[in-house]
Amino acid sequence: MKSLKFASSAVMAAAALTIGLCATPAAFAADELSLGKPAGELAPAADAASNRPPATFFTIADVLAKLDRQRGRGPNAIRTASLTPPNTATDAVPAAKPLPPVGAEPFGLFTFRAPENGLWRKWRGLESDLAREQSVLEQCGESAAGCPSQAAQFLRLIGAVKSKSGRDRLDEANRAVNQAIRYVSDFAQHGEADRWTAPLATFATGKGDCEDYAIAKYIALSEAGFPREDLRLVLGRDRAIRQDHAVLAARLDGHWLILDSRRSELIDDGELGNFTPMFAINDRGVQLFAAPYAKRLPLGDELDAAPAAANAAETEWTGVQSLDAASPLTGFLPVLM
Repeated sequence: MKSLKFASSAVMAAAALTIGLCATPAAFAADELSLGKPAGELAPAADAASNRPPATFFTIADVLAKLDRQRGRGPNAIRTASLTPPNTATDAVPAAKPLPPVGAEPFGLFTFRAPENGLWRKWRGLESDLAREQSVLEQCGESAAGCPSQAAQFLRLIGAVKSKSGRDRLDEANRAVNQAIRYVSDFAQHGEADRWTAPLATFATGKGDCEDYAIAKYIALSEAGFPREDLRLVLGRDRAIRQDHAVLAARLDGHWLILDSRRSELIDDGELGNFTPMFAINDRGVQLFAAPYAKRLPLGDELDAAPAAANAAETEWTGVQSLDAASPLTGFLPVLM
């Protein structure tokens, strides 16, 4: 008997639960409105609920698809509103960013004509001295009688350079000039901060500074038949020792090699990491180096020393072995990026 009562109770509970689960929102609304109301008011309450507009449900994807169909993209056009997050994790290799352009000048840079300044005056004065010495060399070539000893010595050096070819020619010029000249600063030798000396004048004393080494190599290679358009006198800054420095750059088979008074061997321009090139000089005159935009940021010591660009036109190369407010390099440091 007890089991029968329990079974009937379970059936009634299940029926009640079924009714509850299947009840519609309208039924719930009618029940809510009928609470505490007389039985005669149930019909008006139900009518009031039925007068409400039916609920409308939609998704953004449905709206976009409807707009696509209205705009003639086809009856089956489907467009979703989701986008791929930009920070999606992936093991795919990212596309390489384009590298900045590489210039054809030494150190992969570009050059443009420097403004008229002290460097131009020095170069033009040196060109006059070189023309006079060229006449001496020509006379010595025609007749050894009366040929100055320094001219004869320089001609022998040119002959040794000319007997070589390719890289060996550059190597011979670098080693021979480095051995023929002893380094002495311009102030110690001439009593002035900076003097550019033509080769015969340098060989007459056997003394010179870095510019004099580079000039002698420039002329020796030119006289030996090396194209001048492939030679650059490069003035710059050695950041490792914070000193101004000059070298000769020579282009061989499309690559620039550096002839340095402080090295017996040639070195590729890319290996001269501590050198900041500022000026390139040859028969085209004085050129300023310029790097591609944003190729590199200025180093800390360069930023600290850089003055206003308005002073650039008055900048002069002095060859002094320190970088201060009057240094010729500081006005152009921003050009190298």
